[in-house]
Amino acid sequence: MSMLVDGVHAVVKRDCPTCVLVAPVLEMLARDGFVTSVASQDDPNFPDGMAVRDDTSLELSYHLDIDTVPTLVRILNGSEVDRTVGWSLPHWTKFLGFDLAARMAALPALSNLPTYRPGCGSKTYDPGVPERLAVTFGGSVLRSRRIELAVAEDEAEVMFARGWTDGLPVVAPTPERVMRMLAGTTRAPDEIVAVAPPDLVDCTVEKVAINAVMAGCKPEYLPVVLAAVEAACTTEFNGHGLLATTYFSGPVVIVNGPLAKAIGMNSGVNVLGQGNRANATIGRALQLVIRNVGGGVPGGVDRAALGNPGKYTFCFAEDDDHSPWESLATERGVAPGRSAVTLFAGEGPRGVVDQQSRDPESLARTFATCLRGVGHPKLVLGMDAIVVVGPEHARVFRDAGWSKARLREAVFGQLQIPSEELVRGAGGIAEGIVATVARPGTTLPKFRPNGLWFVQCGGGAGMFSSIIGGWVNGSTGSEMITKEIGT
Repeated sequence: MSMLVDGVHAVVKRDCPTCVLVAPVLEMLARDGFVTSVASQDDPNFPDGMAVRDDTSLELSYHLDIDTVPTLVRILNGSEVDRTVGWSLPHWTKFLGFDLAARMAALPALSNLPTYRPGCGSKTYDPGVPERLAVTFGGSVLRSRRIELAVAEDEAEVMFARGWTDGLPVVAPTPERVMRMLAGTTRAPDEIVAVAPPDLVDCTVEKVAINAVMAGCKPEYLPVVLAAVEAACTTEFNGHGLLATTYFSGPVVIVNGPLAKAIGMNSGVNVLGQGNRANATIGRALQLVIRNVGGGVPGGVDRAALGNPGKYTFCFAEDDDHSPWESLATERGVAPGRSAVTLFAGEGPRGVVDQQSRDPESLARTFATCLRGVGHPKLVLGMDAIVVVGPEHARVFRDAGWSKARLREAVFGQLQIPSEELVRGAGGIAEGIVATVARPGTTLPKFRPNGLWFVQCGGGAGMFSSIIGGWVNGSTGSEMITKEIGT
């Protein structure tokens, strides 16, 4: 510790009953040459009547990593070799290497001190202080360009004016807030997470953290956002194509595993709606990364003709605990008990109402009939879909013992559509498939074999489900991507 000479150094604060209790002991030890210096975190005149090092800036405490006061630290050859925390007569005796009790007994003011008192929390761990100290004294790991505002400028209006928002106010990403956000991951701030489309810019953990702050995330959400960014930037997901399309779609983020519950994600009532901080801000953070790092700005590369409200944020958790089936993540190869995000290029949700079906065959036919309208009833094999199965509909399949595979098979069976119904002009509708694709007397499936997925979530009342239609699938469009969430 280059800031200190060799010897024993104490760190205290006046606003600590234990420090006040041991102040006479420190005075005696300093007078007799056993303590080299005493630093005070909150009052350069405490302890009274002795030379005190002013540490109200907390620079020394930060570099010594003080978490409790009083603390005694021994420095040898410029490095720490030992420390003791709080007040404990046996521990201080061992630390100092002589009979401290005997010395104290010779002084009436010290003879009746208790043997033990716990210390108090260091001011370095007061709310908001660790991040400030890391920025000020830590040789900040942040590398992003700093933006200096004039005194009269409103930070919220500046961020609107510079095009950093999605149309809603964002949280100013101060260095302290970004440092606090980075505490949510073990990954290095300068680690490249992905190459972000459409501008193909290296996106670091720090850049993701900045946008997570702007979106309103908590630090514990950051690993989910990082996994979502990784998934969105894969070639298979084709984020550039998804931005450039004139279609409605954007990234849909589905979270599975214990982390979803741990960070308070909503998988129940109003699951696809507003009101839950984790759901709202994780999806929003992904969109802000795409905008602010990748350059995907509406009217620029983002060419959606109409878009959908989910392009602000579309993120939710599957109700793993109450689903009758394996989770989406497990179905896609993630080990049970692990947390993962799945990204799907989807449009806004559309409702499925069936309050009469009490047998799985009938309800599966309802799903199939509603699913035929994805994109257009006469267009097949071009777009994938997710069915968000509400709890009351899920109960119908649970009670009948239907697996997810059986449900998918039943729905697929209802979606084998006669070719003559699909060709252009059939039914008086010009839209449809070209005649060369449709052979008379044959059927075509609405979806490709791996193009229809089911997740279970939502509120416990209401016999409703929902369909999230996809964008163009496969090599010409987007593939669903699942990424395990790291730390």
